[in-house]
Amino acid sequence: MMLAAAGTHGFLSPTGVEIAFILVGLATLGAAVITVRTTQLVHAALWLVVALGGLAVEYLLLTAEFIAWVQVLIYVGSVVVLLLFGLMLTRAPIGRSPDADSGNGWVALAVAVAAGGSLVWVVVDAFRTTWIDLDGPAQGSTRVSGEILFRHWVLPFEALSVLLLAALVGAIVLSRKDAKDPEGKS
Repeated sequence: MMLAAAGTHGFLSPTGVEIAFILVGLATLGAAVITVRTTQLVHAALWLVVALGGLAVEYLLLTAEFIAWVQVLIYVGSVVVLLLFGLMLTRAPIGRSPDADSGNGWVALAVAVAAGGSLVWVVVDAFRTTWIDLDGPAQGSTRVSGEILFRHWVLPFEALSVLLLAALVGAIVLSRKDAKDPEGKS
């Protein structure tokens, strides 16, 4: 009886992984808040790297190694680099930007809380009766993730790649405009 009780843990006796998950989650949330609150665009991009890296660590703690590496390679490696190239190629201000704060912080916070609450409600409602098959393959494994990605999410995945390519081409076109000719006609 005593051994069985010692082997289980409840809500009030979390494991080290659960504590690490909460701490990394709080650090990720802090980095995300700093990302949207900073007035320097380059600093916002670098804090976005920290927030996305924190999500990758969360995936590792959930034993979804493949998803964690996809997070690092695609989001941290590609999206943030694309964002930084876009900032550099469009001659965006590198230092403090007075245009970065519209003064609608409380409205944005209210919209963010409402959107977050709606998202939590939708996810909880959608997966309320879903149970994970612990005897089957791990849900974060490469095989299961690949099957789901290439069976159900091929079109959105390719649409995202086209969107990122269009953003890069748009940044190059905007950077090529002549400073003397504001309409871009040569």
